[in-house]
Amino acid sequence: MIILVHGGAGAKRPLKKALQGMGEALKTGYAALERGGSSLDAVADAIWLMENTGLFNAGDGSNLQLDGVRRLDAALMEGESLRAGAVIGLEGFRNPIRAAREAMGLPNNIFTNIGATQLAKKAGLPRLGPPSAKVLERLERARHTGPGRLYETYFSTVGAIAMDGKGKLAAGSSTGGVFAMLPGRVGDTPLIGSGVYADNRLGAVSCTGRGEEILRLCLAKEVSMLMGGWAAPEAARAALKRLVGLGFQAGFLALDRSGGYAIAHTTAYMAAGVAGPEGVFIGTSFEKAGQRADSTIR
Repeated sequence: MIILVHGGAGAKRPLKKALQGMGEALKTGYAALERGGSSLDAVADAIWLMENTGLFNAGDGSNLQLDGVRRLDAALMEGESLRAGAVIGLEGFRNPIRAAREAMGLPNNIFTNIGATQLAKKAGLPRLGPPSAKVLERLERARHTGPGRLYETYFSTVGAIAMDGKGKLAAGSSTGGVFAMLPGRVGDTPLIGSGVYADNRLGAVSCTGRGEEILRLCLAKEVSMLMGGWAAPEAARAALKRLVGLGFQAGFLALDRSGGYAIAHTTAYMAAGVAGPEGVFIGTSFEKAGQRADSTIR
């Protein structure tokens, strides 16, 4: 049994309290596995906790769009039957990962706008609180720079992948998008095969970074397909080489069908960690640009 989580990637070193928040998410997800829960349970529980901390660009900490509204995206996928669910642009509710799980059990699986809101209500999700004055001031400054400067130095989308005691895989991700982005913009997070992918025959992947670049590659599916022939570390290096060659800013978690894993990124930092029988490990720098750069704490 194993679970990995990430809290985003970029040029800025993650805050200590964000790493601590990931530690709690890892413990929560692994506890679900120890209770006999599925990999899907573990992934959803870990992401739910990170959404609630307010420390990441997900749930309570989600970015404001250019019009001052928070619209949240999330996706889940399990690797046995390839069931998936996603919500895009969910307004006013804190935990889109739970709405995405509701979507997995329906004949239609990806919902925006009205459908996403109905799923949130069905799941009994808590409401988002109002943004702080500090965040509103930051948005006002961003409005004066224009929509061209969309990306900050850190992409703090959250995600998780896991393997349960039966060897089944799952992947998930949740985000508030890019700060001050144009309303209606959709990134990689809620798109199956781009932000997340899971297939017991291949592996599980959760991505973070510049959404437009990730979705052009269908990065999660590409890394998963590479794991059809290689273990996770070798597949990650091949994917990194392609990302670097294109100049793309991205990171990902990868877990192969044998339980091997990789944490990789082209950015300076990536907040991520793993929990398994040997304990909980969290770090800020892993496999990147063709070299190993471990910086982990137990």
